[in-house]
Amino acid sequence: MKSAVFYGKHDLRIEDTQRPSITKKQVLIKVMACGVCGTDVHIYEGNKGDTEIKTPIILGHELSGEIVEIGDEVKNFKVGDRVCIDPNHYCGCCEFCKTGNNNFCKDLTVYGSNYNGGYAEFCVVEESQLYMLGDNTSYEQGAMVEPVSCCLHGIDLCDIKAGHQVVIIGGGMMGMIMLQLVKSSGATKIALVEPSEIKREIAKNLGADICIDPMTENVKDVLNKANMTWVNTVIECVGLPQTIKQAIDIAGKKATVLMYGLTKEDATVDIKPFEFFEKELTLKSAFINPYTQKRALDLIDSNKIDVSSMICEVASLDKLEEILKRPELRAKGKYIIAPYK
Repeated sequence: MKSAVFYGKHDLRIEDTQRPSITKKQVLIKVMACGVCGTDVHIYEGNKGDTEIKTPIILGHELSGEIVEIGDEVKNFKVGDRVCIDPNHYCGCCEFCKTGNNNFCKDLTVYGSNYNGGYAEFCVVEESQLYMLGDNTSYEQGAMVEPVSCCLHGIDLCDIKAGHQVVIIGGGMMGMIMLQLVKSSGATKIALVEPSEIKREIAKNLGADICIDPMTENVKDVLNKANMTWVNTVIECVGLPQTIKQAIDIAGKKATVLMYGLTKEDATVDIKPFEFFEKELTLKSAFINPYTQKRALDLIDSNKIDVSSMICEVASLDKLEEILKRPELRAKGKYIIAPYK
């Protein structure tokens, strides 16, 4: 089968690998769509993902497809079922799993990091990680269930109330999902800070009240002119020290700042503790997607959230490395890899 195999920093090879076999509790999925995630970019650049990477490995964790083979002990799925996966596999035995905090599992393993993932024609997955796609959900939309579920966890932590003012920094796929979830939470004013004109236009169509170009506009001045003088929540979706500092600066009294964007492992941010004291700020982060996958599925299938507008191209495996290495391509929107192309 055709696969994109990662060997180390900047070393991704399109190879013909052996079609994998399954065990009694596993299924074989024909991968129909696999989203290119910012985590994949971090890994390609030699950084850590959610777990340590074991190379060589087939990357890709935002995948959907059709079951073509099932193990003898698979109970709830059959050949022909359309599915997506939760890529995060928990041990179920450690103290975190046993106290309902399984996203901190001591033995967390991840498809696309520790097990071969979705940048291949076929992928082996445990039955426990499968979710059935809804009748109204395409494979491309199904590949977006995992990022939506991660965003849901972040939104839950923000505790946004009806009438709040919210600023989102970064208009990538995660920022666009956050925008829609914030709107559905009842926020009355939502601003997006994003340098890409294409992404700002998409955000306007998705419900952003204000779109700000941080390269040409003073963000705080624009917010003040729009009467966003008490920003209750800032969601940082970029993962850079300077945008995290910006999020803290924008935040109003008693605000919550969510650091959602993935930073490099050694990144540091200079903060002023007095600013936290003076504003009574709460700084939070969100790690993967505990207990939110089904909600994400239902939101997409009921058309309550749009995950299609920001998809710029469904590309073949041959284009994957170019997408990973060129930020100007990723600035155009979300890429989906279709291994069968």
